[in-house]
Amino acid sequence: MAKLYFYYASMNAGKSTTLLQADFNYREHGMATMLWTAAIDDRYDAGAIASRIGLQTDAHGFTPDTDLLGAVIAENEQRNLACVLIDEAQFLSPTQAFQAARIADEIGIPVLCYGLRTDFRAQLFPGSGALLGIADALVELKAVCECGRAARMNLRIDQNGKAVGEGAQTEIGGNDRYVAMCRKHFMQALAG
Repeated sequence: MAKLYFYYASMNAGKSTTLLQADFNYREHGMATMLWTAAIDDRYDAGAIASRIGLQTDAHGFTPDTDLLGAVIAENEQRNLACVLIDEAQFLSPTQAFQAARIADEIGIPVLCYGLRTDFRAQLFPGSGALLGIADALVELKAVCECGRAARMNLRIDQNGKAVGEGAQTEIGGNDRYVAMCRKHFMQALAG
């Protein structure tokens, strides 16, 4: 039976690298995969999944209006998909998260989602919240705080490296805008 997986972590935990490794493993055995990433993430080439260690591959971009279920059904008719992999899964809408579950349940294709659990205010992203509620398997990938503890929080910083506690939930950025921290150091940074 196919399952819906949600691999979640803070920034810099290797989510995209892990996704690309899983994709490679399927393709190495001659199996077809379909990769997705959030179209809003414009840090790399459009429609690409890229890791900080230099790995990159093409992917389909999704927006809140993308019909993942319909697109996977159409692709599966052409290539007999063995797996669907979704990067930046925090940007899925709740409807799309449920479509991912339907892909596993109704079509029988495993769906591996990778994304952030929470934003810079320690609030769930809508897509992450839905996945945490419905995924068959939840896997936390580990990042490390500067103190050596598990980094589960994403601190947003300004151009001067100061903590930011207000603003839109989504602001695309990498190490220039976010620092992965343990809860203790996250709370201390926000307190000023």
